[in-house]
Amino acid sequence: MHNRFLSIENVSIDFPTPTGPFRALDDISLRIRRGEFISLIGHSGCGKSTVLNIVAGLYQATEGGVILDSKEVNEPGPERAVVFQNHSLLPWLSAYENVELAVKQVFKGKKTKAEMKAWIEHNLRLVHMDHAMHKRPDEISGGMKQRVGIARALAMEPKVLLLDEPFGALDALTRAHLQDSLIEIQNELNSTVIMITHDVDEAVLLSDRIVMMTNGPAAKIGDILDVDLARPRDRLEMAKDTQYNLYRAQVLEFLHKRHSNPATQGVKINSAAAKKAKVRAVA
Repeated sequence: MHNRFLSIENVSIDFPTPTGPFRALDDISLRIRRGEFISLIGHSGCGKSTVLNIVAGLYQATEGGVILDSKEVNEPGPERAVVFQNHSLLPWLSAYENVELAVKQVFKGKKTKAEMKAWIEHNLRLVHMDHAMHKRPDEISGGMKQRVGIARALAMEPKVLLLDEPFGALDALTRAHLQDSLIEIQNELNSTVIMITHDVDEAVLLSDRIVMMTNGPAAKIGDILDVDLARPRDRLEMAKDTQYNLYRAQVLEFLHKRHSNPATQGVKINSAAAKKAKVRAVA
């Protein structure tokens, strides 16, 4: 039985449209243990980011709610740090100053100036960015910017780290390096993490459980896969691991065969037919 460190209880959300309310999520329930790494996976538009935004307190659920460490979530707070696909660093500040901004917000009056400096440097070291801490965002690569974004989130000492496709815009090699960094950080800090991803290998490599969502509208949790692989995980060893490849196949099967929402079946067929027609026209 999963305990209730973070509990998403019967969450549904409607968005207003000119033709009436649009139900994006329908009756989502999920209980997450302290220190657990959860991935949300599914096709575009299945409500993954909406779930994350409700946990972050950026959206209010129409029905149900979120409880974190026995407190109801109804607004954003530093105990839930978000890292978006776009690094969202302030361009006129150095990497150090971007992290410092978050640290001052959370620890003002709780840490001395020297403690804050040590803490900022520690978190930049965690993501291997201590060598470039005084560079501005326009002086570093996309992968390095994401490392600073992760350092800023970790420096807030959040109860939950929320990652919205944090590596989605990066090339494959940079993505792999950052995944390895995240494995190291998870091993050291035992953070509670919810990550949105489209990448099946990323989900299996990093997660304790993979939450697979059906297509919207009224998206639901279609299936939950327990990833019982020893930690820390090594990507090269995992590639040869039979169990890893079995998990990978299960997620792919869900995405290809079992993700469909009956309400969208017709839409899917039509779009596939349109795609075929387009290919014929191009040919």
